[in-house]
Amino acid sequence: MVVEDDRKRIVVEQFGKKAREYVESRGHAQGLDLQRIIEWTHPEKGWKALDIATGGGHVARTLYPHVGLVIATDLTWNMLTAAREANVKAGADDVIYLMADAENLPFLDETFDIVTCRIAPHHFTDKGAFVREVSRVLKSKGIFIMIDNVVPGDTELGMLMNTFEKMRDRSHVECASVEEWKSMLAGSNLEILKEEVEKKMYSFKEWVARTAESKEQIAQTENFIKGMPERALDYFQVRTDHNEIVSLKVDQWMVMARRK
Repeated sequence: MVVEDDRKRIVVEQFGKKAREYVESRGHAQGLDLQRIIEWTHPEKGWKALDIATGGGHVARTLYPHVGLVIATDLTWNMLTAAREANVKAGADDVIYLMADAENLPFLDETFDIVTCRIAPHHFTDKGAFVREVSRVLKSKGIFIMIDNVVPGDTELGMLMNTFEKMRDRSHVECASVEEWKSMLAGSNLEILKEEVEKKMYSFKEWVARTAESKEQIAQTENFIKGMPERALDYFQVRTDHNEIVSLKVDQWMVMARRK
């Protein structure tokens, strides 16, 4: 696949270099949200599942024992290779892998019973196109599960969050707000059945090192966060020790929607 969009090319480069780190990342490999996908959707053996931007393959192998077919897509070849290796080790050896753009999926209309996308849409350049594609490939009454970081409704806090995310990760495009996502879902014939927002904690050193490419980039990110207004430090629950950031928290939204 030839990636012509410069921002998408950066995503491919970033994840291509860090593929195995994303497979092993605690923030991606662990989390109650993985089990919650099963608890919310009650998947059936006859279902065909699509996991978009599969990353380390964590959702694909979570779904694998519960459905009849799992197709995992990603824009990055190295991520698919790393995901397949991890999934085979875990016993999910019949997952199908395909390089594909989340905003232009290579599937016919109404193909899948369930579509998932976890901790990835903030890397997408056209989130509206992504949602429209999800709706298109879902069967009538099909289920969509999305999990991603979201900015608060407060404009300044949202700008600050996207700024420090971009500082530590050049492949970051933008986290949207819950309100923006709801508008996109409603406009694509997807009705929300269930949702929840939770605070997700990052260990600062692990979080920033996973994507930063230099010590200078790490220092710039840390100094920006420490220099944020007090209300932002409170909102993101920035915790420091001896003037070094230990951890921070961001909002993560999990939503289950159904194609009308």
